[in-house]
Amino acid sequence: MQFGLTVGDSINRIEQTADPFDFVEFGLTELSPNCNEQRLSHVLTQCDADLCVHLPFKQVLSTPVPEINEAIIAHQSRLLSWAGELGAKKAVLHGAVRDPYDTDQRSTFASQLEAVVEAGQNAGVEVVVENVGHQRNGMQLSVLGDLAEQVDASVCFDVGHAYMEEGNDGIDRFLKYHGDLISHLHVHDARRRGDTHIPIGAGEIDYSIVTDRLSDFDGTVAVEVFTDDLPLLVDSADRAASALGSDRNLSLP
Repeated sequence: MQFGLTVGDSINRIEQTADPFDFVEFGLTELSPNCNEQRLSHVLTQCDADLCVHLPFKQVLSTPVPEINEAIIAHQSRLLSWAGELGAKKAVLHGAVRDPYDTDQRSTFASQLEAVVEAGQNAGVEVVVENVGHQRNGMQLSVLGDLAEQVDASVCFDVGHAYMEEGNDGIDRFLKYHGDLISHLHVHDARRRGDTHIPIGAGEIDYSIVTDRLSDFDGTVAVEVFTDDLPLLVDSADRAASALGSDRNLSLP
């Protein structure tokens, strides 16, 4: 099991916070790659950190328009090729659709997801689709699990997003029925009043559910807490490790 950190598109944040972690999850914008590749590679080497990426989060995966869908696949394929050339292990893809309540579009979403997963395989990058059902364009949690299973896609399960959508019961249901699809975790805490991406232990998520349902998990775990306070980030990683049955403790540099 590897523990990492989401860093947005900031190489400076990698320099400041990545040392205790096994990998970073670097965010790509819609105009990416627009970073200094040489500097990014140098900083990753300095921190001895592997690379994962987060594909552009503003872009939906499918629409009712075939020409737009083709362009989405071409765009994501280009970014995955770039990520593969830099040695990225995984790429997180938001499970977003133009209208998540249009049931006629679910088959299109599945086809689009399958195509992006295949593009990732061609680039040597594992694509993991993330649950964002609490957002306006996010595919509903249970539907996302069914469609990912249909096309044999791995899942990035965001514990906090699931809580914001369906509470602790929703976390439990997804892990019960689709836990075997999860290759990558986003961990943080949240409160139903709207606070999210806060340190684990500061919110209302029952992480004992994760303990019960993911006792055999051996994938990657990314701390997605919106702070640069390194002790808080490391503490959340240690709490996540404990919830997952790992005795690993990250040490501060």
